[in-house]
Amino acid sequence: MPIDLQEFHQELFQEIHRASDAEGKYVEDSFFDILCNYLVDAGEFDSADRAQYLSQRGMRVDGYGGDPASSEGVLNLIIADFSQSPDVATLTATDMGAIFNRLMNFLTRSLDARFRNNLEETSPAFGLADMIATRWPHIVKARLFLLSNRMLSTRVDGRPEGELQGVPISYSVWDLGRLHRYATSGREREDIEIDLENEFGGPLLLLPAHLDEAGYEAYLTVIPGKQLAAIYDRWGARLLEQNVRVFLQARGNVNRGIRVTLENYPDMFFAYNNGITTIADSVETSIRDGGLVLTRMRNFQIVNGGQTTASIHAASRNKGVDLSKVFVQMKLSIIDPSRAMDVVPKISQYANSQNRVTAADFFANHPFHVRMEQFSRRIFAPSQDGTFRESKWFYERARGQYLDARGRLTAAQRRSFDLEYPKRQMFSKTDLAKFQNVWRGQPHVVSKGAERNFAEFARFVSEAWSKRPDNFNEAYYREAVAKAIVFNEVEKLVTEQPWYQGGYRANVVAYAIAKLAHDVETRGSAVDFARIWRAQSISPGLREAFTIVAKAVHGVLIDPPSTTQNVTEWAKQQACWYRASQLNIEWPNSFLSELISYDEKNEDKRTAVKDQRMLNDIEAQTAVVKAGGAFWLRVREWGGSRALLTQTEREILDVATAIPTKLPSGKQSLIILKVLEKLHSEGCQFELDGT
Repeated sequence: MPIDLQEFHQELFQEIHRASDAEGKYVEDSFFDILCNYLVDAGEFDSADRAQYLSQRGMRVDGYGGDPASSEGVLNLIIADFSQSPDVATLTATDMGAIFNRLMNFLTRSLDARFRNNLEETSPAFGLADMIATRWPHIVKARLFLLSNRMLSTRVDGRPEGELQGVPISYSVWDLGRLHRYATSGREREDIEIDLENEFGGPLLLLPAHLDEAGYEAYLTVIPGKQLAAIYDRWGARLLEQNVRVFLQARGNVNRGIRVTLENYPDMFFAYNNGITTIADSVETSIRDGGLVLTRMRNFQIVNGGQTTASIHAASRNKGVDLSKVFVQMKLSIIDPSRAMDVVPKISQYANSQNRVTAADFFANHPFHVRMEQFSRRIFAPSQDGTFRESKWFYERARGQYLDARGRLTAAQRRSFDLEYPKRQMFSKTDLAKFQNVWRGQPHVVSKGAERNFAEFARFVSEAWSKRPDNFNEAYYREAVAKAIVFNEVEKLVTEQPWYQGGYRANVVAYAIAKLAHDVETRGSAVDFARIWRAQSISPGLREAFTIVAKAVHGVLIDPPSTTQNVTEWAKQQACWYRASQLNIEWPNSFLSELISYDEKNEDKRTAVKDQRMLNDIEAQTAVVKAGGAFWLRVREWGGSRALLTQTEREILDVATAIPTKLPSGKQSLIILKVLEKLHSEGCQFELDGT
């Protein structure tokens, strides 16, 4: 049963304070980070960077959502409203207006050179103000976000859009109620309600493309380019199913071929373009003039055609493009939310089959994530406090898993759950991507934000998994947790340093770890992650090394070239990492003496791979035997009737059809599962759960 609002408030309040204590940050900083994670996850913006400025003259800003240059000219500014009250407080219309006015004042003053020149050049506020002024001629929209752990008054029904020097300004409030709905909804996105008839130009003529007994609804339609652009303008990247959005961020949103067609042959767009594949939780239709029309969509998502949509939206801002001649074919499937986790990845996978690497390759149910989750539920971490109480690290492969698992327990069971899975030991797939990529020498990518960093990690692991999945074994998992421990410890260490004046901590941490990893690899050595796992903490020698390197990389970060005044944006550049990687660091002997040789590390890896192969055999055999002989007989008949099986595959499947009289070996079971996977790609619908 999902937790109620009051309980969610208490959980959030405690989580913020726990993060503040554990990471050595101000409570407001933890509040900003935690809430921005929700918004990035929900697709409001790609990344969130802290840039605080507070003035007695009615100005305030707390951060921004990425460089407008990389988000189609959209400026996202963030202001935080953290209530210290342990009880649920109310955010009134007057409060909301005053808070937005302070943020608007900062935006306005950022365009004033005298204001910018009075700011400290190394401060995050100066970097943000300078970026706003530099990008302003190309900014097409500014979105102002208010994050609050107060409950917005029910009397407030929104805030009208405004404008500044011809640039439209929109306002968005993420209050306690909205956060609660999103966190407990069990979905990968916040509800999106699209009223075609009253808000987006009118209903669409539908052609049903399903049978009543099919168990789902599907339609074909044609959507005008102007209408699609208007919908995207309202909801933005949140329309793109999360993993599709992630991969688009890494490849750029505007496809050159699509742009050329839009600019030069708009009337031929329908003929040249493959259209878009979409899903929705539900729709509203009606009969008009004897035909079926679509009037509303709930939780509309684009699983294929993100570049088409983004390109049409970009073209809508170009006065030279006539979108009235542009039409897009659209396939719309209505998917029940309870089936979304299983069905949507397949829709995305098949719709994107023309691409070498697609978003579907790294969905939450990708085997990599499933394996990491299995390890996290099974492997106990060594006790830290000298007692016999062991705990586990909770890997959250899909958003909300931790809250959901905890929310279904009684009070007594929750206390036991909290001991087994402490909240500080919960990490998500985007956290894992961050922990791993800094050690892979990509602090500039990590600095680009959770989703863009995850896109890079996803590509790397997808390719590595397809070549050698056994490399992702128990040793890999323990090393990943050790890297999480390092990251968390370095965060606290940086905050404690006398030279640290606030700001850029995330960048300093990423660069410090990456530089240490770079120099260790250059020496032909390796960090002893097994030692960190056993201790569940870092050694004094490693702590001393990070103290030294953190100060050194901080110097690089706060000294950007004259062409880049914004330190946070400088940290996202390859040139910044190159400069940091070339630093000459005198590493302390206490640290160097702890390093292990590459031969030792590789021997441990070889042993772990062998163990994983043995485990794979056992798991495969268990799955095959559990499915039963009757299931494998159906599979064999399906594949045989279509001449899809080799002689060897038929013989091995014959063994499986004789279960329980005969039992296939572990190696035979692996082959059987691969045969089933092959038949799935040919259209076989039989699943291991017996369906």
